[in-house]
Amino acid sequence: MRDLSLTINGRGVREVVQDRLLLSDFLRHSLGLRGTHVGCEHGVCGACTVQLDGCAVRACLMLAAQAEGCHVQTVESLADPEGSLSALQDSFRRHHALQCGFCTPGILMSAGELLAARGTPTRREIEELLSGHLCRCTGYESIVDAIAEVAGTSG
Repeated sequence: MRDLSLTINGRGVREVVQDRLLLSDFLRHSLGLRGTHVGCEHGVCGACTVQLDGCAVRACLMLAAQAEGCHVQTVESLADPEGSLSALQDSFRRHHALQCGFCTPGILMSAGELLAARGTPTRREIEELLSGHLCRCTGYESIVDAIAEVAGTSG
């Protein structure tokens, strides 16, 4: 057991956690942040992606203790407190870039990092980003279109 102190979605959190507790399980089970989905538990599907100090990471591959002192953002941080969607979420809605929604939180978190880092990524860069995410029902073209629209990337 160890003391863990970090910031999650702008809120300071202090908890005692088991040494082997995964960040994904900490977020979902200890804090009730169910937007971080757990799919493969091997870092392949991307469903558990969160941002750690602004960088997209797989929460199923990290121990909660490794996030000590860090700022973690989950998909719950994207909409404002009144419920208005972020530009990226709204673009996903308009482009029908989700169906079941299981992969969507992880993709949104990775896309947010890409947009923050690159500003206006090319469609090819967006496609490369998506190579780290498995979507079984939407197909990727509408997801690329949604991210490209927010980025201002043309055709």
